[in-house]
Amino acid sequence: MNPGSSIFRKRRRRAPSPRRPRYSNFPEDAITSRNHITYKDAGVDIDAGARLVEAVKPLARATARKGAEPALGGFGGLFDLKQAGFQDPVLVASTDGVGTKLTVAKEAGSHRGVGIDLVAMCVNDLVVQGAEPLFFLDYFATSALDVDQAREVIAGIAEGCQAAGCALIGGETAEMPGLYGPGDYDLAGFAVGAVERGRALSGAEISPGDVVLGLASSGVHANGFSLVRRLVAAAGLDYGETAPFDPDRGLGEALLAPTRIYVKACLAALEAGGLHGLAHVTGGGLSENLPRVLPETCRAALNGQAWPLPPVFAWLAETSGLPEDELIRTFNCGIGMAAVVEAGAAETLTSVFREAGETVFPIGVIEARGAGESQFRLSAPVFP
Repeated sequence: MNPGSSIFRKRRRRAPSPRRPRYSNFPEDAITSRNHITYKDAGVDIDAGARLVEAVKPLARATARKGAEPALGGFGGLFDLKQAGFQDPVLVASTDGVGTKLTVAKEAGSHRGVGIDLVAMCVNDLVVQGAEPLFFLDYFATSALDVDQAREVIAGIAEGCQAAGCALIGGETAEMPGLYGPGDYDLAGFAVGAVERGRALSGAEISPGDVVLGLASSGVHANGFSLVRRLVAAAGLDYGETAPFDPDRGLGEALLAPTRIYVKACLAALEAGGLHGLAHVTGGGLSENLPRVLPETCRAALNGQAWPLPPVFAWLAETSGLPEDELIRTFNCGIGMAAVVEAGAAETLTSVFREAGETVFPIGVIEARGAGESQFRLSAPVFP
């Protein structure tokens, strides 16, 4: 282990140019009392980085899987596809972040859940292509490293990796005073998966008569938070007070519910057969993400009353006053993953999803698409 590494490898150290103005968070008394300026004076604490490295070693080791035994301290993470059981694999990669949900985490003082979000946003995008997530790397950037805060975030990342069955094999931390404000941080995640050649899920088998199953979301997930935060501010609410849509939880706790990870359930459905397509419902909602997996000759016809609308979305609709089409393309509205399945396999796959812990609703069917028709149609409104 290189104690000067990022989370597991290298740390980014950027010394300020002498021509640049002094950062507002420099410890000025320490600087003016000496005739030299240290890296710590500039806002970068190498010792804090070393403490973080030691703190996260057991978290990474807990995510070990076949093909990856995290050996922290190298310049790159290694993965053995043969040891993982693949014969002729095609690699699938994804990258994502958590967005302005991080601001809510900061204001609510709760950071573990956004680590889970980071993994979920990446691995859910892998599994919709039939890929098994193999390994994950993260990027954590901040103004000044708070070891406890960073460890909480990385603990969430490790928890998400365990839920997805992938190994946390590396990462990067960067302290950048002056670029980020005090207490601010940003996250990016990188996931790689694999699928045997010829077995990728492309949606090409989708045809009229297929059934659309909706897998329930765990809340707002990690999309639309710029609007959510604006609505919370407009309503004059504090993240520490009781959620107006859930009397048993605080507002921050309710909004920070982590994005659900659907990997193991979707892989089980793929193994069972009859699964023709998957759509991860992120930015753009059902109306934009479901058509992404459909052939040009097909459209999805959904019944907006086929699943219960979670109270958080009813509150967002009431507070915003937005029309339904705008709400549907901004939020997941209670469905975090949509599965297009062969009609004859719908009952079996519903059982497979439920046995894997998912809440499942039959929410629509696939129809033939006429010339000029949209690929998405609602037969009943989502918002009554």
